[in-house]
Amino acid sequence: MPPNEKAEAEKILQIKRAEGDAESKYLAGLGIARQRQAIVDGLRDSVLAFSVNVPGTTAKDVMDMVLVTQYFDTMKEIGASSKSSSVFIPHGPGAMGNYLCCCVQVKQSSVAIKERFGRFEDVLEPGCHFVPWFLGHQIAGSLTLRLQQLDVRCETKTRDNVFVNVVASIQFCALAGRASDAFYRLTNTRSQIQAYVFDVIRATVPKLDLDDAFEQKSEIAKAVEAELGKAMSAYGYEIVQTLIVDIEPDEKVKRAMNEINAAARLRVAANEKAEAEKILQIKRAEGESESKYLAGLGIARQRQAIVDGLRESVLVFSENVPGTTAKDIMDMVLVTQYFDTMKEIGAASKSSAVFIPHGPGAVRDVATQIRDGLLQASTPLK
Repeated sequence: MPPNEKAEAEKILQIKRAEGDAESKYLAGLGIARQRQAIVDGLRDSVLAFSVNVPGTTAKDVMDMVLVTQYFDTMKEIGASSKSSSVFIPHGPGAMGNYLCCCVQVKQSSVAIKERFGRFEDVLEPGCHFVPWFLGHQIAGSLTLRLQQLDVRCETKTRDNVFVNVVASIQFCALAGRASDAFYRLTNTRSQIQAYVFDVIRATVPKLDLDDAFEQKSEIAKAVEAELGKAMSAYGYEIVQTLIVDIEPDEKVKRAMNEINAAARLRVAANEKAEAEKILQIKRAEGESESKYLAGLGIARQRQAIVDGLRESVLVFSENVPGTTAKDIMDMVLVTQYFDTMKEIGAASKSSAVFIPHGPGAVRDVATQIRDGLLQASTPLK
């Protein structure tokens, strides 16, 4: 046979063989499809009949029982095969207990994400669930519903160009009704929240002075919570509360603020001390004024009493001693008072000096005054 004809014959044979394989696979697929359709129809009829005849059971309960039964039938057939020497099972530390039993336990305050052939199927609540791995079911992961806290430290500057570290505490939790969004839509929840916190704080704090930032911590927290809650709700998370727990300026700035505060307090203390001394001085002056006023009243009353006594003495003396005048009696009284004064000064134990008028004519004046007094006192009364 010529080479060309031989090659053409092999080509035709290969094409016919491929067409035969394709037709065979097509017919096998139709057979498998009809088989699976028959299985599904039978399962549906069995589930409906079981649900009707056994009250209180759900379709899911019946399906779980059927799948377990099918699993054990499959294992029995594999074990009964004479040519079977091994059974391939999923590997891993906990795979044998979990997958051979096909039971999964979901802890309290958490949910599990169930997939089938890599596609999301259901969210499993806390409890025990049947997950047949041989039918493509698996647990993609779990998601906690507990309240979580993330502390974020953000460095920014205020309007008066002071760099501060703002520490914010974000309390958040996943929503049970949107667990699939929380699990699939975010890769790193904490990094996402931290990015939003940085954005809001660095947009809010630079509008405030340092003192205003300390006073308006609650407003900053509300701004962060509003922006963060709106952004994270789309991913299945709820922002429960946002707290600005601390605003830390640089150490030198804190020291300067403390010195300013100390200086202001010292100034207030000095003003208060000066005011107290002023009040004390005024009260002391008022006391001295009142004391002098009362002393003046006492002296005035004393002198008034002396004058009244002298007046009465002069009048009585004039009436009892005829021929004497008021001037004579006054001179006598003054001389008597002069000698009494000299006697008291000389009788004092601590007295060592007597002050008398000084000057060239002082001695003559004193002698003249004493002589005139004595002579007038010794002149016989007419």
